[in-house]
Amino acid sequence: MKDMFLLFFVALLAFSACTQQSDVNPLLTEWKTPFGTPPFDKINNEHFLPAFKEGMRQHKAEIRAIITNPEPATFENTIEALDYSGELLTKVTNVFFALNGANTNDEMQQIAKEIAPMLSKHYDDIGLNDTLFQRIKTVYNQKEELGLNPEQAMLLDKYYKDFIRGGANLNDTDKARFREINSELSVLTTRFGENVLKEDNNFELVIDNKDDLAGLPENVIASGAEAAKERGYEDKWVYTLHKPSWIPFLTYSEKRDLRKKIYLAYINRGNNDNEYDNKEIAAKIAALRAERAQLLGFPTHAHYVLDVNMAKTPENVYGLLDKLWAPALKRAKTELREMQAISDREGNTFKLESWDWWYYAEKLKKEKYEMDDELLRPYFQLDNVRKGAFEVAHKLWGITFTERKDVPVYYNDVKVFEVKDTDGTTLGLLYTDYHPRASKRGGAWCGAYRKQMRKDGQNVIPLISNVFNLSKPTADTPALLSLDEVTTVFHEFGHALHGLFSNGSYPRLTGTSVARDFVELPSQFMENWALEPEILKTYAFHYKTGEPIPDELIQKIKNASLFNQGFATAEYLAASYLDMDWHTLTTARPVEDVLGFEDESLGRIGLIPEIISRYRTPYFRHIFTSGYSAGYYSYIWAEVLDADAFQAFKDAGLINHKLAQSFRENILAKGGTEDPMVLYRRFRGQEPSIDPLLKRRGLE
Repeated sequence: MKDMFLLFFVALLAFSACTQQSDVNPLLTEWKTPFGTPPFDKINNEHFLPAFKEGMRQHKAEIRAIITNPEPATFENTIEALDYSGELLTKVTNVFFALNGANTNDEMQQIAKEIAPMLSKHYDDIGLNDTLFQRIKTVYNQKEELGLNPEQAMLLDKYYKDFIRGGANLNDTDKARFREINSELSVLTTRFGENVLKEDNNFELVIDNKDDLAGLPENVIASGAEAAKERGYEDKWVYTLHKPSWIPFLTYSEKRDLRKKIYLAYINRGNNDNEYDNKEIAAKIAALRAERAQLLGFPTHAHYVLDVNMAKTPENVYGLLDKLWAPALKRAKTELREMQAISDREGNTFKLESWDWWYYAEKLKKEKYEMDDELLRPYFQLDNVRKGAFEVAHKLWGITFTERKDVPVYYNDVKVFEVKDTDGTTLGLLYTDYHPRASKRGGAWCGAYRKQMRKDGQNVIPLISNVFNLSKPTADTPALLSLDEVTTVFHEFGHALHGLFSNGSYPRLTGTSVARDFVELPSQFMENWALEPEILKTYAFHYKTGEPIPDELIQKIKNASLFNQGFATAEYLAASYLDMDWHTLTTARPVEDVLGFEDESLGRIGLIPEIISRYRTPYFRHIFTSGYSAGYYSYIWAEVLDADAFQAFKDAGLINHKLAQSFRENILAKGGTEDPMVLYRRFRGQEPSIDPLLKRRGLE
């Protein structure tokens, strides 16, 4: 009996220990993982809310310590202390919102709704704290006497401006309204993104008649079968609103009615007058932003945003767009005439519509350039494309990438690579997540679980992520990418390099924390390398035979480089105009007819009906959820910079180590520590020219 009691007692203790262990919140403990990476295998949904609350509590205590410091305000005890504060909250926030984008669920989305106003209030409490602002102001007024280095001076300027732009100079009444606006915006922008995700996942084009697959390549048919199998359909094919699904379908399907069905579903996301409708939400977001800007003394939200970007004013943005619009539209109309001629020769009597563009553009490409994307796809195996991007970075900067299988990941598809510099030191880690799933929002993006910084004399390495929605492998083939997907891999890798090469002290300024219209330079710069002949030869191998891509196909890629540029430029510029029009509104009253507003915006520039704006208002996540409001133009401005920058490499020789080192030191490593135009001129030795961009797009 005594032995039985002893065994029972030991078992009880063991159970108690396990229970206590399971009660430990991994977000609130020191991470003993390699490189201090997030322990995804231990983090559950229930851990987030308590961790957010504890993070905010600690952050408040740190701010209180700055405010109540009896010593006079200095750069170190106020500005530096402020920048390094909130470490736990930042850690929790980075992990949560990364997962909410890449591997979400209903419970996480509910937490996001709950936490959004709490975070908004928390940061408003800091940004609107007059005592803290007065300490910052004291240091700012003494900046000429402090002997600060350029990075410290920039940090001081940033925080002073942040507080001014965050309402610190408002009176009490306006501060109260400012808080209300920020709280409401935090909820609305979260809802907007969730609604688009729901609309993405709610649509299925289910095909049960094999005849309806006419025109689709074998790999597109196979991916449709795989998607059907995942959804429990027997002997059927499913196509969705994820890019790797709907774009090939529109490009190759001979069934015009089905092309129309999937395309209309795509362009009407958030516009179906259901529970996920985003029209009123978008109008309310724009109105609240206009009101907030005017509280801060700016005529419009666009003036508020652009004041700290390279463009500076809405007039400058519209000026850039106008320079490109006329030649882009002219070229698009020529492309349309050429495609209509093909349709007419086929004996069709209909006028081409927007859902026909992809299909007839592909026919025109084959006719004009003897180019078929499906002939290229076998040469673009995902693993090889990734290795190709890594190899470009190795050739330019000598860095290496080694897969680490001991680092916890949040999904079994995710891979982690340790990135080392030429001297063997670790620059950081890169997480890659390539394929679509219902738990992931659409698009491709780069994020950071932890930014690079130097703290307490120690360099903290960055943890960077690249997330995509690329073509998936099938039962018979590995993941084979389209040409567009290849450049997307290189694009997001460019963002990753910006984070990995970061070499600064303060998190407010490191990595991609730069002006919105400068942040796309590294990513778009890297796109240039993807299709250069000597680079293609290093990674484009046929997945079956291992043969390198033949010169004939490389020449066809080059010949077709100007193909469809009228369409691509026009649909992008249309979205940029739409963004600017929403954010140059001067009224705080929501627009009543959202689609009417959109039609008027696009009508002013003369967009032809056969081209739909790349993003329509109800699903324009870039500007209503993702920080690109009054900033979508930045992609084309960054393309001016990247085309000009790459021209330097073409002139000097693609693999030019001296030039590459200058790009690393002056662009990639600097983050936001200096004025972006100063950094660019230091690298290039001159102002950027628009000519290389016009030449690249055939818009001269």
